Amino acid sequence: MKILDCTIRDGGYYTNWDFSDQVVNTYLKAFNDLPVEYLEVGYRSKQLEGYLGKYFYCPVPVLKELKAQSNKKLVIILNEKDVRAEDAEELLLPVKDYITMVRMAIDPKNFKRALILAKKVKELGFEVAFNVMYMSTWKDEKDFLGLIPKVDGVVDYFYMVDSFGGVYPEDVKETIALVRSKTNVKLGFHGHNNLEMALANTLVAIEEGVDIVDATITGMGRGAGNLKTELLLTTLQAKGKVDFDYNELSKVVDSFSQLQKKYEWGTNLPYMVSGANSLPQKQVMEWVSKRYYSFNSIIRALNNQSQGKEDNLTLPKLTTNDTKYQSALIVGGGPSPVEHSAAIDQFLIQNPDVLVIHASSKNALSFTEVPNEQIFCLVGNEGHRMEEVFGERKIEGKCILPPFPRKMGTYIPKALENNAFELKEVSFTEEFKDSHTAIALQTVLDIGLKRVYLVGYDGYSKDISQKEQELFIENEYMFSKVKEDVELISLTLTNYTVLQKSVYAFLNE
Repeated sequence: MKILDCTIRDGGYYTNWDFSDQVVNTYLKAFNDLPVEYLEVGYRSKQLEGYLGKYFYCPVPVLKELKAQSNKKLVIILNEKDVRAEDAEELLLPVKDYITMVRMAIDPKNFKRALILAKKVKELGFEVAFNVMYMSTWKDEKDFLGLIPKVDGVVDYFYMVDSFGGVYPEDVKETIALVRSKTNVKLGFHGHNNLEMALANTLVAIEEGVDIVDATITGMGRGAGNLKTELLLTTLQAKGKVDFDYNELSKVVDSFSQLQKKYEWGTNLPYMVSGANSLPQKQVMEWVSKRYYSFNSIIRALNNQSQGKEDNLTLPKLTTNDTKYQSALIVGGGPSPVEHSAAIDQFLIQNPDVLVIHASSKNALSFTEVPNEQIFCLVGNEGHRMEEVFGERKIEGKCILPPFPRKMGTYIPKALENNAFELKEVSFTEEFKDSHTAIALQTVLDIGLKRVYLVGYDGYSKDISQKEQELFIENEYMFSKVKEDVELISLTLTNYTVLQKSVYAFLNE
């Protein structure tokens, strides 16, 4: 039984496939003394849109340097959906001196096409492994199951991949027996850890005689992550199956533990729910990283998906072209509305034709004494946050939600249930459509306003977190998309690229 460590490849989903030279050097040096035969160091790929880092493309000089430092068999993986047989020579011949095995990530629905690619890769002289995804759904893939015998003579390893992290040991046994009934190819297992079953499932796979298993340092990998290499090695050491120096293992674990503090991979309640219901991790990974999606709203959305529900409520559409408003004040979640609350209150009292739109409920209590109508943008779990902010205070105004169907489900504070509306669509942007700022700006456009004042969009000065940086980029992008149709004026100090005018200057008019 062999072990393949795929930390650099699978962990790249968190780092965009960039790792520092120091981390990679520590990784390679440690594994030179650990009982692991293969290291999967990334993808090889044609050019794709967007930024993807060094270990997504694995240029020849990168692989040459890795090979010079490592005594292990190096592996790259092809994403079958993006690669065809005619691409194989261009991608693989230049790296033949550095790579032992080529794995292929395969959707069972594309299995027939993958066989064509595999034959070409095999002709080029590589070991070939099929990583067939979504093993918890294979029983429903009759066409795929009928094609498994065709891997004989083409594939060296046939991997069962628990993509959703939701299988149990009995499922592993059953799937191994199923595949063995159709092919004599060596078998492998790749377990995800949504239900924290990766170790148990992998040990069962080993007991059932699979030939190769995967793991990653600290479990670093897409979504909830994978079986921890250090846990697998420790378990096998206790059983007398391997022997190694813990000092080397500790060094590489320490290195990746620092990354884990930053990227926070590992299972949590939403990943557990997605695993138990065989739902995609990609979407959960995106939701978990968003500030405005609580675990409660994510789980509600996952439950809707598992039951085939789109949503639980449709709402009246927001009235458009309401001429009683001349402009709007959009309130963000930064500290400036509290710092300048008296001035902003006076500005609103002087301008009762300014509609107040809260893109965050964080500062909602700053404007309870003004005559202006107020709208609250509700995304994800914002309705619950509103109730927490207001406490026993009366909530007055309207709320506006994203268009139906809402992937996050619907929760509306009881005080606003009879005054809740939804947008017909979010049409001004193709990105970040379900963010609070997108909902606020689309509301402005639907009503037909041409001037928008901003407060609480302060931006960030220094030492910002990754999530704060993402929020800044999102907002900056959306402001750029509406500038031709709407005049944007920040009444408080901001780092966003919008016109600034002091709220205090308006009080002198």
